Amino acid sequence: MPSTELPQQLTARRIDRPVPLRERVYQAMQELIISRQLAPGQHLVESELAEMLGVSRQPIREALQLLNSEGWVDLRPGYGAFVHAPTEAEVDQLLVVRAALESESARLAALHAEPEGVAALRKICQQGETAVEADDIDAMVAANAELHRRVTELSGNQVLLDFVAQVDRRVRWYYTPIARHRGSQSWQEHARLIDAIENKDAELAARIMREHTERTRQSYLEQREDNPEPEVRPAQVRSRRRRSAPRV
Repeated sequence: MPSTELPQQLTARRIDRPVPLRERVYQAMQELIISRQLAPGQHLVESELAEMLGVSRQPIREALQLLNSEGWVDLRPGYGAFVHAPTEAEVDQLLVVRAALESESARLAALHAEPEGVAALRKICQQGETAVEADDIDAMVAANAELHRRVTELSGNQVLLDFVAQVDRRVRWYYTPIARHRGSQSWQEHARLIDAIENKDAELAARIMREHTERTRQSYLEQREDNPEPEVRPAQVRSRRRRSAPRV
Protein backbone atom coordinates (compact mmCIF):
# COMPACT_ATOMS: atom_id res chain seq x y z
CA MET A 1 0.00 0.00 0.00
CA PRO A 2 1.47 3.40 -0.98
CA SER A 3 2.68 5.60 1.88
CA THR A 4 0.44 8.54 2.73
CA GLU A 5 3.31 10.52 4.25
CA LEU A 6 4.79 13.40 2.30
CA PRO A 7 8.49 13.29 1.45
CA GLN A 8 10.60 15.27 3.90
CA GLN A 9 11.69 17.75 1.22
CA LEU A 10 8.05 18.66 0.60
CA THR A 11 7.10 19.08 4.23
CA ALA A 12 10.00 21.50 4.62
CA ARG A 13 8.78 23.82 1.87
CA ARG A 14 7.38 27.21 2.82
CA ILE A 15 4.98 29.56 1.08
CA ASP A 16 6.85 32.24 -0.83
CA ARG A 17 6.88 35.61 0.85
CA PRO A 18 5.77 38.78 -0.93
CA VAL A 19 8.13 40.12 -3.58
CA PRO A 20 11.06 41.93 -1.88
CA LEU A 21 11.03 45.70 -2.12
CA ARG A 22 14.22 45.71 -4.19
CA GLU A 23 12.43 43.59 -6.82
CA ARG A 24 9.53 46.01 -6.98
CA VAL A 25 11.94 48.94 -7.27
CA TYR A 26 13.84 47.05 -9.95
CA GLN A 27 10.64 46.47 -11.93
CA ALA A 28 9.58 50.13 -11.58
CA MET A 29 12.97 51.43 -12.70
CA GLN A 30 13.14 48.97 -15.57
CA GLU A 31 9.76 50.21 -16.81
CA LEU A 32 10.93 53.83 -16.57
CA ILE A 33 13.94 52.92 -18.70
CA ILE A 34 11.89 50.99 -21.26
CA SER A 35 9.41 53.88 -21.59
CA ARG A 36 12.36 56.31 -21.91
CA GLN A 37 11.28 58.37 -18.92
CA LEU A 38 14.82 57.57 -17.86
CA ALA A 39 16.78 58.18 -21.05
CA PRO A 40 19.87 56.38 -22.34
CA GLY A 41 22.95 57.99 -20.82
CA GLN A 42 21.03 59.63 -17.99
CA HIS A 43 22.83 59.90 -14.68
CA LEU A 44 20.89 58.09 -11.96
CA VAL A 45 21.15 59.74 -8.55
CA GLU A 46 20.14 57.43 -5.71
CA SER A 47 18.60 60.16 -3.53
CA GLU A 48 16.47 61.51 -6.37
CA LEU A 49 15.31 58.06 -7.43
CA ALA A 50 14.44 57.29 -3.80
CA GLU A 51 12.35 60.45 -3.58
CA MET A 52 10.66 59.79 -6.92
CA LEU A 53 9.72 56.20 -6.04
CA GLY A 54 8.93 56.85 -2.39
CA VAL A 55 11.49 54.43 -0.92
CA SER A 56 14.80 54.57 0.94
CA ARG A 57 18.15 54.56 -0.84
CA GLN A 58 18.96 50.94 0.07
CA PRO A 59 16.46 49.24 -2.29
CA ILE A 60 17.48 51.76 -4.98
CA ARG A 61 21.11 50.70 -4.58
CA GLU A 62 20.15 47.02 -4.72
CA ALA A 63 17.95 47.56 -7.78
CA LEU A 64 20.77 49.39 -9.56
CA GLN A 65 23.01 46.37 -9.00
CA LEU A 66 20.38 44.08 -10.54
CA LEU A 67 19.84 46.44 -13.47
CA ASN A 68 23.59 46.62 -14.01
CA SER A 69 23.89 42.82 -14.07
CA GLU A 70 21.25 42.66 -16.83
CA GLY A 71 22.67 45.49 -18.92
CA TRP A 72 20.04 48.15 -18.27
CA VAL A 73 22.35 50.34 -16.18
CA ASP A 74 26.09 51.04 -16.27
CA LEU A 75 27.91 51.49 -12.93
CA ARG A 76 31.00 53.65 -13.43
CA PRO A 77 33.42 53.74 -10.48
CA GLY A 78 33.89 57.30 -9.31
CA TYR A 79 31.02 58.62 -11.44
CA GLY A 80 27.90 56.69 -10.44
CA ALA A 81 25.10 54.92 -12.27
CA PHE A 82 23.90 55.73 -15.79
CA VAL A 83 21.13 54.33 -17.96
CA HIS A 84 22.82 52.09 -20.49
CA ALA A 85 23.04 53.53 -23.99
CA PRO A 86 22.89 50.53 -26.35
CA THR A 87 25.44 50.37 -29.11
CA GLU A 88 24.42 49.95 -32.73
CA ALA A 89 25.83 46.41 -32.67
CA GLU A 90 23.75 45.46 -29.60
CA VAL A 91 20.55 46.68 -31.19
CA ASP A 92 21.31 45.11 -34.54
CA GLN A 93 22.14 41.73 -33.02
CA LEU A 94 19.02 41.58 -30.86
CA LEU A 95 16.66 42.64 -33.65
CA VAL A 96 18.20 40.05 -36.00
CA VAL A 97 17.52 37.36 -33.39
CA ARG A 98 14.01 38.71 -32.90
CA ALA A 99 13.35 38.43 -36.66
CA ALA A 100 14.40 34.78 -36.68
CA LEU A 101 12.29 33.88 -33.64
CA GLU A 102 9.17 35.75 -34.68
CA SER A 103 9.14 34.64 -38.30
CA GLU A 104 9.02 31.07 -36.98
CA SER A 105 6.29 32.12 -34.53
CA ALA A 106 4.23 33.47 -37.41
CA ARG A 107 4.74 30.32 -39.48
CA LEU A 108 3.57 28.08 -36.66
CA ALA A 109 0.70 30.42 -35.76
CA ALA A 110 -0.63 30.07 -39.30
CA LEU A 111 -0.64 26.30 -38.86
CA HIS A 112 -2.24 26.22 -35.41
CA ALA A 113 -4.31 29.38 -34.82
CA GLU A 114 -8.03 28.94 -34.21
CA PRO A 115 -10.68 31.55 -35.20
CA GLU A 116 -10.81 33.02 -31.69
CA GLY A 117 -7.05 33.56 -31.77
CA VAL A 118 -7.29 35.37 -35.10
CA ALA A 119 -10.13 37.50 -33.71
CA ALA A 120 -7.93 38.46 -30.75
CA LEU A 121 -5.16 39.55 -33.13
CA ARG A 122 -7.60 41.71 -35.09
CA LYS A 123 -8.79 43.36 -31.90
CA ILE A 124 -5.22 44.21 -30.89
CA CYS A 125 -4.53 45.51 -34.40
CA GLN A 126 -7.52 47.82 -34.11
CA GLN A 127 -6.21 49.09 -30.79
CA GLY A 128 -2.88 49.84 -32.43
CA GLU A 129 -4.51 51.72 -35.30
CA THR A 130 -6.53 53.73 -32.79
CA ALA A 131 -3.34 54.57 -30.90
CA VAL A 132 -1.71 55.79 -34.13
CA GLU A 133 -4.69 58.03 -34.85
CA ALA A 134 -4.49 59.43 -31.32
CA ASP A 135 -0.69 59.77 -31.54
CA ASP A 136 -0.45 57.82 -28.28
CA ILE A 137 3.10 56.46 -28.24
CA ASP A 138 2.68 54.41 -25.06
CA ALA A 139 -0.44 52.72 -26.44
CA MET A 140 1.28 52.05 -29.77
CA VAL A 141 4.21 50.36 -28.05
CA ALA A 142 1.96 48.35 -25.74
CA ALA A 143 -0.28 47.16 -28.57
CA ASN A 144 2.71 46.25 -30.74
CA ALA A 145 4.24 44.17 -27.94
CA GLU A 146 0.91 42.50 -27.20
CA LEU A 147 0.29 41.55 -30.83
CA HIS A 148 3.74 40.03 -31.27
CA ARG A 149 3.39 38.15 -27.99
CA ARG A 150 -0.02 36.82 -28.98
CA VAL A 151 1.29 35.58 -32.35
CA THR A 152 3.98 33.62 -30.49
CA GLU A 153 1.37 32.21 -28.11
CA LEU A 154 -0.66 31.03 -31.11
CA SER A 155 2.40 29.17 -32.39
CA GLY A 156 1.79 26.61 -29.66
CA ASN A 157 5.54 26.35 -28.99
CA GLN A 158 6.25 27.09 -25.32
CA VAL A 159 10.03 27.08 -25.77
CA LEU A 160 9.72 29.65 -28.54
CA LEU A 161 7.48 31.74 -26.30
CA ASP A 162 10.08 31.64 -23.52
CA PHE A 163 12.82 32.83 -25.86
CA VAL A 164 10.68 35.63 -27.30
CA ALA A 165 9.75 36.76 -23.77
CA GLN A 166 13.44 37.15 -22.96
CA VAL A 167 13.92 39.77 -25.68
CA ASP A 168 10.49 41.42 -25.42
CA ARG A 169 11.46 44.16 -22.94
CA ARG A 170 14.47 45.24 -24.96
CA VAL A 171 12.42 45.22 -28.16
CA ARG A 172 9.95 47.58 -26.46
CA TRP A 173 12.87 49.80 -25.43
CA TYR A 174 14.17 49.98 -28.99
CA TYR A 175 10.71 50.34 -30.52
CA THR A 176 9.61 53.33 -28.41
CA PRO A 177 11.65 56.00 -30.25
CA ILE A 178 10.47 54.82 -33.70
CA ALA A 179 6.82 53.99 -32.93
CA ARG A 180 5.60 57.28 -34.38
CA HIS A 181 7.83 56.96 -37.44
CA ARG A 182 6.62 53.43 -38.17
CA GLY A 183 3.06 54.61 -37.57
CA SER A 184 0.25 53.28 -39.73
CA GLN A 185 2.61 51.33 -42.00
CA SER A 186 3.48 49.01 -39.14
CA TRP A 187 -0.20 48.25 -38.52
CA GLN A 188 -0.86 47.69 -42.21
CA GLU A 189 1.88 45.07 -42.09
CA HIS A 190 0.28 43.57 -38.98
CA ALA A 191 -3.07 43.37 -40.79
CA ARG A 192 -1.47 41.50 -43.71
CA LEU A 193 0.18 39.15 -41.25
CA ILE A 194 -3.16 38.40 -39.60
CA ASP A 195 -4.73 37.70 -43.00
CA ALA A 196 -1.98 35.18 -43.74
CA ILE A 197 -2.44 33.49 -40.37
CA GLU A 198 -6.21 33.33 -40.87
CA ASN A 199 -5.71 31.80 -44.34
CA LYS A 200 -3.24 29.29 -42.84
CA ASP A 201 -0.57 30.37 -45.31
CA ALA A 202 2.45 29.52 -43.17
CA GLU A 203 5.17 30.54 -45.61
CA LEU A 204 3.53 33.87 -46.39
CA ALA A 205 3.05 34.61 -42.67
CA ALA A 206 6.72 33.87 -42.01
CA ARG A 207 7.82 36.11 -44.89
CA ILE A 208 5.59 39.00 -43.82
CA MET A 209 6.86 38.80 -40.24
CA ARG A 210 10.49 38.62 -41.39
CA GLU A 211 10.03 41.67 -43.63
CA HIS A 212 8.11 43.48 -40.89
CA THR A 213 10.81 42.97 -38.27
CA GLU A 214 13.51 43.92 -40.78
CA ARG A 215 11.75 47.23 -41.51
CA THR A 216 11.61 47.90 -37.77
CA ARG A 217 15.33 47.18 -37.49
CA GLN A 218 16.16 49.48 -40.38
CA SER A 219 13.92 52.23 -38.98
CA TYR A 220 15.71 52.08 -35.65
CA LEU A 221 19.15 52.25 -37.23
CA GLU A 222 18.10 55.15 -39.49
CA GLN A 223 16.56 57.02 -36.57
CA ARG A 224 19.69 56.50 -34.51
CA GLU A 225 21.88 57.80 -37.34
CA ASP A 226 19.71 60.86 -38.00
CA ASN A 227 18.93 61.68 -34.37
CA PRO A 228 21.60 60.30 -32.03
CA GLU A 229 20.50 60.49 -28.44
CA PRO A 230 22.68 62.96 -26.51
CA GLU A 231 24.12 61.93 -23.20
CA VAL A 232 22.01 63.42 -20.40
CA ARG A 233 24.01 65.52 -17.96
CA PRO A 234 23.57 65.00 -14.19
CA ALA A 235 21.95 68.43 -13.90
CA GLN A 236 19.14 67.29 -16.14
CA VAL A 237 18.14 64.61 -13.67
CA ARG A 238 16.70 67.31 -11.43
CA SER A 239 14.36 68.46 -14.17
CA ARG A 240 12.86 64.95 -14.17
CA ARG A 241 12.29 64.66 -10.45
CA ARG A 242 8.69 65.80 -10.61
CA ARG A 243 7.67 63.42 -13.38
CA SER A 244 5.04 60.97 -12.38
CA ALA A 245 6.37 57.52 -11.54
CA PRO A 246 4.94 54.43 -9.92
CA ARG A 247 5.10 54.43 -6.13
CA VAL A 248 6.43 51.18 -4.77
